[in-house]
Amino acid sequence: MLDVTIARATLPTSGALLLPVEEGAGAKAAAWAGLDAATGGAVSRALEAAEFKGKKGQTVTILAPGAGLSRVVAVGIGKLAELTLLGAEEAGGSGIAQLGREAAVAVAAEALSAAQAAHLALGAVLRSYRFDRYRTTEKPDEKPRLAGIKLLVADPSATESAWAKLPAVAEGVFLTRDLVSEPPNVLTPPEFAKRIEALEKLGLEIEVFGQKELTKLGFGAMLGVSQGSVQEPRMVVLQWHGASAATGKGKGKKAAKAKPIAFVGKGVTFDSGGISIKPAAGMEDMKWDMAGAGTVVGLMAALAGRKAKVDAVGLVGLVENMPSGSAQRPGDVVKTYSGQTVEIINTDAEGRMVLADVLWYCQQKFEPRFMVDLATLTGAMVITLGHEIGGFFSNDDTLASQLHAAGEASGEKLWRLPLGEAYDKQLKSDIADMKHVGGRPGGAITAAQFLQRFVNGKPWAHLDIAGMAWSSKDSATVPKGATAYGVRLLDRLVADNFEG
Repeated sequence: MLDVTIARATLPTSGALLLPVEEGAGAKAAAWAGLDAATGGAVSRALEAAEFKGKKGQTVTILAPGAGLSRVVAVGIGKLAELTLLGAEEAGGSGIAQLGREAAVAVAAEALSAAQAAHLALGAVLRSYRFDRYRTTEKPDEKPRLAGIKLLVADPSATESAWAKLPAVAEGVFLTRDLVSEPPNVLTPPEFAKRIEALEKLGLEIEVFGQKELTKLGFGAMLGVSQGSVQEPRMVVLQWHGASAATGKGKGKKAAKAKPIAFVGKGVTFDSGGISIKPAAGMEDMKWDMAGAGTVVGLMAALAGRKAKVDAVGLVGLVENMPSGSAQRPGDVVKTYSGQTVEIINTDAEGRMVLADVLWYCQQKFEPRFMVDLATLTGAMVITLGHEIGGFFSNDDTLASQLHAAGEASGEKLWRLPLGEAYDKQLKSDIADMKHVGGRPGGAITAAQFLQRFVNGKPWAHLDIAGMAWSSKDSATVPKGATAYGVRLLDRLVADNFEG
């Protein structure tokens, strides 16, 4: 992750300079701290020639402008008085993407508030992410050289305070992106669990349940999904006792009795579809069918890393869905951890089965204030909302409003879809308590209706992130690939509503 250093504003004499420019300020007025004078007017002339006005998202790169600088990247921020923290992040990400293979970069953030400057740096950090663990033949001139940026500000002390908790959030995002990017032959359920256990160093309390423990508990739905794979399943529970620690309760049984907030993630490390096998084209993408679990893990790491004053629990169900002689069949009936029975209609509708057992365990074990689950659950959600907004369902209007607001503030937007009895009736089975698939129409909704049967009336929201977990193109703060959608959304939900 890029290192960020913060210093009082002075004109750099080498390297590259990222220059945020306010709309309408004029080229010379925007040239920061004597930059234009030091370059003999080269900066203002270049901006004028490019018809650069400082509009939001507009960028211009000026190569070798003089004064020892290798390049200046001007990035428009719109009207300064209207610059949101999200807008500052987008400016930082857009600007850093234009810097090529620069090794040293300063950011001229003197005109920004401390919070704006800190979030501009966060945007730059988030956009700099790169997963290159398996690139063994890459030439040196193909690799980025930038290891850090220097944030030049008017008030270093205030900016340091504004920046203090943001690196932990970025680390959580990067952890999720790493997990989602890993190939499925590497990130199996047992390996995923091992990587989660390594987070104990952050102060998280972690418990791992293997095949034996899950069988003893009676996780029939989750075990049914995994029975066709040679990779054994895992359920991992991560607890953060931030509020209990702040009040002196500490960890252990006393802390566990305090009602936490809970997050549950679907972790199908590879989804072939099982016996109801998927088409071959594009099946390689199913390595990221564990993105819901990856998001929960990244969120819990972020909360622990920034010492959030909240008691939170994260639970992830980790399985591999494969076809084999021992695989689950359409027509099977399984008994879930809740005691309810389910007729299997399509083995490619496996994620809801994993969540069914984990959700029931969560509300029984921890009695949380609410539960939020995340899953790359249905292709129907991609058809509904595309890759721009995540869909969600909730049985609680207050929680739904809090989630929507957090999505707007973080830039990880959500749109609420309906639940209803008419959809629920589609799950009626002739042989068991329910089917787990309700037909093609309204597929994302009937999947949510199925999950609602396992929350036992607890305030709950289901985030279907099938269209959001992976991106085929760059955006301001997210390079192509794993997005870690949901980490910042849920961190913002916690920060705005549940810390104290």
